Amino acid sequence: MINDLPAGLRARRLAEEDHLRVLAVLDAWWGGLKGEAGARERALLLPRLYFQHFTTTSFLVEHGDGEIAAFLVGFLSQTEPGAAYVHFVGVDPALHGQGVGRVLYQAFFALARSHGRRYVHCVTSPENTASQAFHTRLGFTPSAVKPDYDGPGLDRVAFTIDLSAAPTATP
Repeated sequence: MINDLPAGLRARRLAEEDHLRVLAVLDAWWGGLKGEAGARERALLLPRLYFQHFTTTSFLVEHGDGEIAAFLVGFLSQTEPGAAYVHFVGVDPALHGQGVGRVLYQAFFALARSHGRRYVHCVTSPENTASQAFHTRLGFTPSAVKPDYDGPGLDRVAFTIDLSAAPTATP
């Protein structure tokens, strides 16, 4: 399904049974960003419904032993027929810099293109400078900080990439 992953990793579609497994890695992978409030915020951003209703547009990467290595939760916009949205992505910090996140995004871009989507959107918190740098390297254009974007005190930086201008890589 997804090529170009480092040796020993395999990808598959996300499944409902993965919900608690993914929640279990969030705090460690985000290094405690924003403390207890950040942990609660991350958990609330990934309710079970994403693992039930967006499985055909989301991916899970596992090591050979079944341990989670990375995931991407995305969907095709119901409101904007030309857009898709990456809701949440995580990569085990031990795998940072090995291209796993890039490969997941390329797979999602290919899926979005196959459904006639031109734009992919996503957001991150202003404190997550590593995420901002990663998305910029992929070719996303960032917005200015959007105060209260996801509710009071939940500021975000929004990103958009035009897939018609982005290189077409076949993962």
